[in-house]
Amino acid sequence: MRSGIVFAALATGALSACAGVAPQGLPPVGVQAVAETAPVGTENEDAADDPAIWRNAADPAASLIVATDKKAGLYVYDLDGAVKGFVDAGAVNNVDLVDTGDRGVIVAASDRNDLATAKLQFFHLDTASAQLKPLATLTAGPGEGYGVCLSWRDGVLMVYSPVKQGTIYEQRVVLDEEISVVTQRVLNVPSQPEGCVVDPRDGTLYVGEEAGGIWRFDHGATEGKIVAPVDNNYLVADVEGLALVPEGETGGWLVASSQGDNAYAVFSLPDMAPLGRFAIVQGIVGSTQETDGIELVAGDFGVNYPAGLFVAQDGQNAPAAQNFKLVSWSAIKMALGLK
Repeated sequence: MRSGIVFAALATGALSACAGVAPQGLPPVGVQAVAETAPVGTENEDAADDPAIWRNAADPAASLIVATDKKAGLYVYDLDGAVKGFVDAGAVNNVDLVDTGDRGVIVAASDRNDLATAKLQFFHLDTASAQLKPLATLTAGPGEGYGVCLSWRDGVLMVYSPVKQGTIYEQRVVLDEEISVVTQRVLNVPSQPEGCVVDPRDGTLYVGEEAGGIWRFDHGATEGKIVAPVDNNYLVADVEGLALVPEGETGGWLVASSQGDNAYAVFSLPDMAPLGRFAIVQGIVGSTQETDGIELVAGDFGVNYPAGLFVAQDGQNAPAAQNFKLVSWSAIKMALGLK
């Protein structure tokens, strides 16, 4: 049944393309953002790109967002959207972070300052001062750096680097006095990837191939499987940011930015069954369009985000520069009827 739906959707998309009409997926439900960040510093360009969230368990409302201006560097925002810190890192595209406990919060950003060789910039996030301290710039591998995601499991830190040419480098991060990386696997998808996310329970890697859909790579496997294709129903190209919320031993949700029609698709784990779509619509702050990166973290983030925080890049924030919108996860779940 699903293959028939996909075939029909692709045929419809092809006809729409011939007619010069952009594909539109299934109608999304609307949710409103609670807050937005200050705009990034680079004006009149496609500059804001990807967010990451650090949850302050001791004081959830004091949590922080790290996000990229891909023309200039990394911002640190509070949950009111105010700028708390900035580091000049040049062309950094995507960002992720993990709390390693004794070693603190480690931030990694994909470095595009050298378009022939993908690099990674690592930082320590001082959560008390909301400042980023550079740690190292390391090489991921040949190709133009683009995406990045981190995994922290059983005391082992892994970093994944999708590059524009379709390769994904998996590297173990060695947290000695000086940080280093050791390549473990080299994976591939047919065309340009960007967004990625790792299930912290078992190390399953999900990668967004922008024109193709969402791929899943089991822990240790070298071959992946496309588990949510671009079908012009749930996903309209480009597939951009991915975010994952685990629940229980195997359950939870994966959210993807369906950039082509300004929506977000939600899938159940582990079967990747589509559960619905939502859009961020005009409210006390603006709507979102053409979203690149997203992030979602469950848990208490204070009165405005009692069950979790969803952050999405806004590609059209005129008259100001691009920024990021903050949405309550409980509002999204309610709108979609998720339990």
